[in-house]
Amino acid sequence: MTLKTNHPVVRAAFGVAALVAIALLANWLVALTPLGNRGADFTENKVHTVSSGTRAILTELDTPVVIRYYASRSTDYMPEELKLHMRRVDDLLKEYTSLAKGKLRVDNLDPQPDTDAEDSANLDGINGQRMNDQNLYFGLAISCLDRTSVIPFIDPREETMLEYKVSKAIAEVTTPTKPKIGVMSALDLKGAPAMMPGQQPTPGWVIYQQLKQSYDVVDVSMDSATIDPKEIKVLLMFHPAGITPAAEFAVDQYLLGGGTVVACLDPFSVAAKMSGGGNPMMGQQESPTTSTLPTLLSAWGVTFESSQVLADPPLATKLGGDRVGLAVLTLGKDSMPQKDNVITKDLGSVTLFLPGAFTVTGSAGITANTLIKSTTHAGFVDALKASQLDPSLGRKLKSNGTAYDLVTHLNGTFKTAFPDGKPKAESDKKPDDKDAAKVTYLKEATAPGNVFLIGDVDAFYDRFAYNVQSFGGTQMATPSNGNATLLFNLLDQATGSKHLIGSRSRSAISRPFTVVQKMESDFNQTVGVKIEEFQAKQKAAQQKLSELQAQKSRGSELYLSPAQEAEIKKLRQEQVEYAKLVREQEKELRRQKDKLAAKITLLNVAAVPTLVVLLGLALYIKRRSATRAR
Repeated sequence: MTLKTNHPVVRAAFGVAALVAIALLANWLVALTPLGNRGADFTENKVHTVSSGTRAILTELDTPVVIRYYASRSTDYMPEELKLHMRRVDDLLKEYTSLAKGKLRVDNLDPQPDTDAEDSANLDGINGQRMNDQNLYFGLAISCLDRTSVIPFIDPREETMLEYKVSKAIAEVTTPTKPKIGVMSALDLKGAPAMMPGQQPTPGWVIYQQLKQSYDVVDVSMDSATIDPKEIKVLLMFHPAGITPAAEFAVDQYLLGGGTVVACLDPFSVAAKMSGGGNPMMGQQESPTTSTLPTLLSAWGVTFESSQVLADPPLATKLGGDRVGLAVLTLGKDSMPQKDNVITKDLGSVTLFLPGAFTVTGSAGITANTLIKSTTHAGFVDALKASQLDPSLGRKLKSNGTAYDLVTHLNGTFKTAFPDGKPKAESDKKPDDKDAAKVTYLKEATAPGNVFLIGDVDAFYDRFAYNVQSFGGTQMATPSNGNATLLFNLLDQATGSKHLIGSRSRSAISRPFTVVQKMESDFNQTVGVKIEEFQAKQKAAQQKLSELQAQKSRGSELYLSPAQEAEIKKLRQEQVEYAKLVREQEKELRRQKDKLAAKITLLNVAAVPTLVVLLGLALYIKRRSATRAR
């Protein structure tokens, strides 16, 4: 008996089968294309969407980048937390690959013992982590040509920093040379050779030596006429005391050309006083202890108190000899308002020594973001008395309730601080008309610029930022606070890529069940008081029984009065009632949790099908109305 294919049921069955096959094939084909890795992100903080900076870095790649992704996938010993985080990393790298449009490749490697993948991991400097007596791998090696940047272990606890770290690594390896930064300073950061035979040379600042290890450092003169933003990626102004108007003009033009300025200013630099004191008998001048940028700050909409230092009693630091540094400020997380900013996110605390303070008055086209600030109890005090830890300052301090900026970030389209052009020095000859016609200068930015302002220089001085020890002529320095980390975080962000400046960390994908936590908190508040009341009564009863037991041990006859018997009976009855109450409350809490879980499950299972059905009904009604109209 042959089955007729023209039967309606058979044709319907073949039609359904064909539709299923087409849907599966289409889904598979779409999954192979970049479109298959895209989707809509409806989460509150767009936790599944990469930042605009990352997109810009990936779309501008002109040289292929390879990410070797080492993950122990075939082991049974990988903790569940890492397995879950591994899937998130997988999704993120798929999106990176999609955005790079063929310029980024991800090689997935599972380093099993005695395999080529394990050898490759070791060559990349990824040695794995010992967990459950197993060596587990979970890291990235990002390469472009002969440059490689490594993330040895992808820690789930640093989930919010993952995108920034990967994007920063890609930016680093696609930059063929070390970023070039210019350093302008009135201080002798490089040190000095020995003046006479037998004398020890003056060592350079530790932070300057570390800068040279990470960057191509170029010394910029305090009277430089021009600074090229195409050559110098970041200009670090490190206590530019006595800066001339002509040098300020050079900085102005550098910024308008799209440069990034990091200015460490100081109203009273202890480092300058200690390390830069000159000898008048030999014709040497003392190094100025105050530095500011009078013309530039005004144009940027910022004021800087350079005649006094900022004291802040809640942030005062306790120093040796039980003395209090009212203007030596230890600033923790509470002083860092931007919780998702990568510059301050991982900082424990920083310590500023007799700092100045910024007040942002505002300027058109410029956005200000406070990175570190004082409390509203801060006020200005005499710098010399503050350096001497004068105890009378605490009694004289007056606060106006303002929280001042200590570290701030300005970005946007800057306008020139010199609308009349380059300021003329007295020695300059007056140019003729032909020379004047040749002189050109920028009046407003040709590209967005960035300025980072730090109200202290001493924070990076060896004595205040490091523990320095010498072993056999070799100097060893370890950070004593987060000051150096602050500066390097800032420079790393500014030099890594223009798209990383101002980047923020991602929101965490793992989110606490706040509704459930509130239920448990309410339960503890409701029942906790009754439990404490019972425990107090139980303790009193136990004390009475102990007294009776003590009487018996001394030979007295122990007889319980009817009142005592009734009290014990009452306590036991209360014990049963309170235990029953606790059980009922716990059951009610479980019922509320189950009810909430049922609602969530119903929404997850039924919401989308219901939406599809309603959409179908709407289309059906619309078509039927159109048919009737015809």
